[in-house]
Amino acid sequence: MSKGREAAAGGGAAAVLLRYLREQNRPYSAQDAFGNLQREHGLGKAAVVKALEQLAQQGRVREKAYGKQKIYFADQEQLPAASDAELRGLDGQIAARSAELQALHQSCRHMEQGECGPAAPPRPRGTGSCARFRPAVRPVIGAAFPELKDLNSSMTTPEMSREIEALRKDCASYTEKLERIKSATNHVTPEEKEKVCREQQLFRREWRRRKRMVRTAGRGGPAGTGRPPPPSCALPRQATELLDAILEGYPKSKKQFFEEVGIETDEDHGVALPVAP
Repeated sequence: MSKGREAAAGGGAAAVLLRYLREQNRPYSAQDAFGNLQREHGLGKAAVVKALEQLAQQGRVREKAYGKQKIYFADQEQLPAASDAELRGLDGQIAARSAELQALHQSCRHMEQGECGPAAPPRPRGTGSCARFRPAVRPVIGAAFPELKDLNSSMTTPEMSREIEALRKDCASYTEKLERIKSATNHVTPEEKEKVCREQQLFRREWRRRKRMVRTAGRGGPAGTGRPPPPSCALPRQATELLDAILEGYPKSKKQFFEEVGIETDEDHGVALPVAP
């Protein structure tokens, strides 16, 4: 059995825990105390729990319950009281640490805004503050920070190599496509292209006009794309009024009537009037 386990078996666990709680002077749960002391003193968890409960029952430490968890801390009345001089010294240390913390926060904000570079140099051993080193280092870091920012936002050498290779492949593909276009023999002349465009505009205009003529009857235009509407769709306004009169006394639906008469609509063929280019 190790020396730590012998101490724990003989009641040494309580002494170890009491000394630890007084030195740290902060609350701990049984699990936290076990995790902090287990490796150094070899205390088991059951021994830690039992010793803390024993110390609490003896009044040597205080116990507080938060739900199902209990925490233990040193009895402040049993600790030596600090003198006025010691309290003033502690207040001075707190004020100095607070000022140093505020300076570090300000330096971090400057770094995030680009006014400074990486973190300040580590504090030299034996000195109380690194403030005297900052005036000399800050201009150098501030001048190098924009360059560092540009380098971080730039592509790395392997990334540039991959990008160049991809661009070369694209260039070769486009060159091959251009050569195929140049070597083709079925080119469309500008005159032929202009003729096709004029015909397409004519057909669209006629399609729109005839669709508007029969809109009140709920019908559309041609069944194809790019061809003029069939004669069955080019009904005059008198035919539209005649259809309305027939449908008033027709026993079937309008769709069935159109099928019997042979009227085709855009919806029947799933087509729509092309948008003007």
